[in-house]
Amino acid sequence: MSALTLTLTLKSNLTQRVDMSPLTVDKVAENSIDDIKAISLRSGKRSLRVDELFDVSGQAGDRLVIKNSCDKLDYIGRGQTHGKITVDGDVGAYMGMQMEEGSLTVNGDVGIFAGCEMSGGEIVINGNAGELLGAPLPGNKQGMSGGIILVKGNAGERLGDRMRRGIILVEGDTADYCGSRMTAGTIAVMGETGRYLGYSMSRGTILLWNKPQIPPTFNDCGLHTLTFLALFFASIRHLDSTMSEPSAVFNRIHRYGGDMSGVGRGEILVKVQ
Repeated sequence: MSALTLTLTLKSNLTQRVDMSPLTVDKVAENSIDDIKAISLRSGKRSLRVDELFDVSGQAGDRLVIKNSCDKLDYIGRGQTHGKITVDGDVGAYMGMQMEEGSLTVNGDVGIFAGCEMSGGEIVINGNAGELLGAPLPGNKQGMSGGIILVKGNAGERLGDRMRRGIILVEGDTADYCGSRMTAGTIAVMGETGRYLGYSMSRGTILLWNKPQIPPTFNDCGLHTLTFLALFFASIRHLDSTMSEPSAVFNRIHRYGGDMSGVGRGEILVKVQ
């Protein structure tokens, strides 16, 4: 694809939430600027043209830049299949929902359900993430099933709920129920974790740099040297993250197996200090 970039600059602060799902790289790639300006965006009970909310410049290609963003913009990057979206500012809920491929970078904080049910691609959040990052929509049974999410700040409750595959990396802290009901995949947290870590997880790995409050339903499996961690760190080396730095790499861990109230094949791996 071409290296053309479409830029949308929010004109003013919003009072109502806006559904941004019609504006992904793949959906507007073949459209002219006039066509893009005329796209309708849902905002409450109203439909608004793109040019009522944004100054539009550039040309549609494989890159989309959203400037002056705010936390009222929901569904940014929903179902994205290729290309790159960059957002300067905060975003609302459901960012990267059901994303398949491509990349999405947010230079700010994101709301609830970011990356929910994503199956591929790469999300980088240069701020904090809300609750239910990588989780399923209410009533659904499978959350994130592929791809990588990197959070450079903190993350809210139930990070990775019902996670099926993929990798979630958090450089900061996480709130309660991190890794709840995981069935596979990897969550890595450099900061502190809240209560009920790995609640009802059946499989999967939670990798930690700091010792957490270990739930009573996890068994102490002792100290181990795991060579596969070298492969894990190699797989994230391309990321601009503290985790990809040589000083962050380790392979000596304290392993805890659980959740024994269920299937019990999950694991919490804690770096040996």
